Amino acid sequence: MANSARRDSPELPDFSLLKRLARDQLIYLLEQLPGKKDLFIEADLMSPLDRIANVSTLKQHEVDKLYKVEYKPVISTSDQLCFLIRPRIQTVKWICDVANADRAAGKFRRYKIIFTPQKFYACEAVLEEQGMFGDVTTDEWAFYLLPLDDDIISLELPEFFRDNFLAGDQRWVRTAGSALHLLHSLYGPFSKVYGIGRCSKMAYESWREQVEEGEQKARHAEIGNVFLIDRDVDFVTPLCSQVVYEGLVDDIFRIKCGCVEFGPDVTSSDKSLKVMLNSQDKVFNEIRNEHFSNVFGFLSQKARNLQTAYDKRRGMDIKQMKTFVSEELKGLKQEHRLLSLHIGASESIMKKKTKQDFQELLKTEHSLLEGFEIRECISYIEEHINRQVSMIESLRLLCLLSITENGLLPKDFRSLKAQYLQSYGVDHLLTFSNLRQLGLLVEQQPGETLTVMESKVGKLVNDKTAGKLTDAFSSLAKKSNFRALSRKLNLVPKSDEEYDLRVPRDMAYIFSGAYVPLSCKLIEQVLERDGWAGLEEVTRLLNGHEFAVTGSNGADLRAKNDAQRIILVMFLGGCTFSEISALRFLGREKGYKFIVVTTAITNSSRLLESLLDNHV
Repeated sequence: MANSARRDSPELPDFSLLKRLARDQLIYLLEQLPGKKDLFIEADLMSPLDRIANVSTLKQHEVDKLYKVEYKPVISTSDQLCFLIRPRIQTVKWICDVANADRAAGKFRRYKIIFTPQKFYACEAVLEEQGMFGDVTTDEWAFYLLPLDDDIISLELPEFFRDNFLAGDQRWVRTAGSALHLLHSLYGPFSKVYGIGRCSKMAYESWREQVEEGEQKARHAEIGNVFLIDRDVDFVTPLCSQVVYEGLVDDIFRIKCGCVEFGPDVTSSDKSLKVMLNSQDKVFNEIRNEHFSNVFGFLSQKARNLQTAYDKRRGMDIKQMKTFVSEELKGLKQEHRLLSLHIGASESIMKKKTKQDFQELLKTEHSLLEGFEIRECISYIEEHINRQVSMIESLRLLCLLSITENGLLPKDFRSLKAQYLQSYGVDHLLTFSNLRQLGLLVEQQPGETLTVMESKVGKLVNDKTAGKLTDAFSSLAKKSNFRALSRKLNLVPKSDEEYDLRVPRDMAYIFSGAYVPLSCKLIEQVLERDGWAGLEEVTRLLNGHEFAVTGSNGADLRAKNDAQRIILVMFLGGCTFSEISALRFLGREKGYKFIVVTTAITNSSRLLESLLDNHV
């Protein structure tokens, strides 16, 4: 199994403090509106809120009824309405409509808006335009970080990716900086900060500004190094099929806020069941990072062990039976329940993912990553599109083909695009525009071979005017470098060697030994070298924006040795469960502990769904 940890691994900080702070601040804000009130919650805040303050906590602080924000007239009879929302103009306009409808009906109420994680000027401008600025009070719930597990913290901002990388809207950058500032003030100071990507650099600068504005207190460091990475530094990894257990559960059942809903096919009953997936679930904790091919063997062994534990009851006297019931039976029953759920989930995954189709799909992906049999891969993608297997899956394969081949030949691009639009509808034209803008699906320019492109980019980056490199050229350069990066960082292990998935030898096991995730390889290399020295060629191919900064105020001296081996990795734009599994493996190998902070948990479906624009 892949989870034999080094004995000297350091202890992780206790992140439950983040939840307590968020809950206390929310309670304080609710009490600013004394008396009974109805609370309207935006749909995508319901799951995070449930992890922070459940219904009974809200009721204790005079919340009478809870409603979901649904953009229609409200049915509440309360004199006080409180709205817990994201800073979105559409939602603020709806609240103004509610208040205006009350005013027209001669109904007097008090209104309070709590924006989370922060309020934006645009939202306050809407209140002013609608003449509501005095009638509606506003506040800010600085809820930046939700701990999903001992080593995973999420900002729960899935819109960060599209807003920042596609729309160029940088409003969430300060939110990321504030999240970093909160971690620094509770668990810092940090010894070193490394990063790559334009957004990472801006988030780092925003955090430094906030540090300089606040007081500096000498504390024991609990986190040593920090690594910030933009999602657009590595698009290949989230576009690959996940084959570790936790990644597959997310792909098929959709893990939301660390919670998954298993249907009747998994629970073997007529009901669905919501299950928390974290390290408290002992069965899940042992299989979450495993390649799926190892999971059934583990679960069957676990079932045999459980049966042996139950069989101990035979031949017990009354005293022994009493001890068994009081000390062991409850734990065995709990383990039995969890085991049966994960066996059910694994069977459901098997039905969907181990058919011939899935094996063919993985084979195609591996060929794309290695750069072999590209014509056969294109034929497979065409067949996938023409059979209308899955709109998102077809788009994913097109993007993977484009990135690994550094853009499509013009005739292939035109043909595949036409087939896709015929199969799934011409209203996806805007989606293709979005993908081109991000460098996910592009056409090779006539006469621009890889070598010519690389030399042009190299000349520009080495030029003294590199700082003035336009974003337009940056996105053009971004599309042309996967093969070169793969060679330099050895991302695709040699396929002539047999890869034993039961005893993984590197992070490539998370993709069946076919590919080491670029994001995780970069982190490994920078930590080994203590900076970017020796990786100049790699950073050039990634369009730069890399940085490495040593902590101030003697953080290096104060940090305990254990803290030096705790590394916080912040993904801006989302990260996958596969990457988390790879970092856990790297941590076990090197004696580190990684804490993953992400704007949201993503996968290929979520990433591409956020870029769909099928309305013309």
